[in-house]
Amino acid sequence: MPHHEENNFSAPAELHDFAALLFDMDGTIIDSTDAIVKHWHQIGKEIGVPGDEILQTSHGRRSIDVLAILAPDRADWDYVCQAEGVIPINYGHDAVEIPGSRALLDHLESANAPWAIVTSGTRPLVTGWLDRMKLAHPKYMVTAEEVQHGKPDPECYRMGASRLGFGEGGKAVDPSEILVLEDAPAGMRAGKAAGYKVVALATTHDVARLKEAGADWIVRDMRSVTLQRVDGKTGRVSIEIRDALVA
Repeated sequence: MPHHEENNFSAPAELHDFAALLFDMDGTIIDSTDAIVKHWHQIGKEIGVPGDEILQTSHGRRSIDVLAILAPDRADWDYVCQAEGVIPINYGHDAVEIPGSRALLDHLESANAPWAIVTSGTRPLVTGWLDRMKLAHPKYMVTAEEVQHGKPDPECYRMGASRLGFGEGGKAVDPSEILVLEDAPAGMRAGKAAGYKVVALATTHDVARLKEAGADWIVRDMRSVTLQRVDGKTGRVSIEIRDALVA
C-alpha cells in the first residue's frame, strides 16, 4: 500500500456531470493484492519464473499478455480463464473492498445509472469476485478475453462506453463526458488515450506514478466519489469528487 503522509488530500468538493462511469476492478472496487500475489507465485512455480519477478509488471495488465512473454505455451484463453476463475474460490478470504466502493456501486445500480466494469481480468475472475463479495453486478462489463489489445491501449474503455450506448455505434458525446475510475497507471493511460476523464485511486501506486499517468483527479479511495443524482430525462450522472489531491 502506498504512503501518502506527504500528500495533501483536501481539495474542495467539485460537482461534475458525466454520461457514463467506467470502473476498473482490482485496486478500484476491491483489493485482491494478497490473493493475486499467491496466484502468481503458484503460476511462477508451474512455469519456472519467480513470482516476485512476475509481480513487478503484472498489475493492471492481462494475464495473457504477461504469459505471452514469460510462458508463451500457457498464453491461451482456456488456461487463463481456468487459472483466474479459481482465484476467488481458493483465495477469497484474501480480498477486501476498497473503502466506499460498495456504497457507490449500490447507489449507481439503484438509480439505474449507466456504469460498467472494464478490467484486465477475465470474466470468470470478475464474476467470481462480485459473487464472493456480494457486490453489485453491472449490466455490462468488458473483460480481458474480449479485447485484442489490453491496457494501456484504449480499446477496452471505448468498448465499455459503446456498450453503454456512447461513442462508436451509439450516442455521440464528448469523450470528456465519460469518467474512468482506475488505480493502475496502465489503465489511466488507457482512459486518457480514449479522451476520457480519469479519477485515480491512490490505493496501489504512489502518487507520483498517478500524476505521470495523467489522472485528472487523485483521491485516497472511493469514499471521495459519491453519486449526487441521475437526471431522469437525460440519464446524466452528477458525481461529487471531494478530498482530492491538491495540485
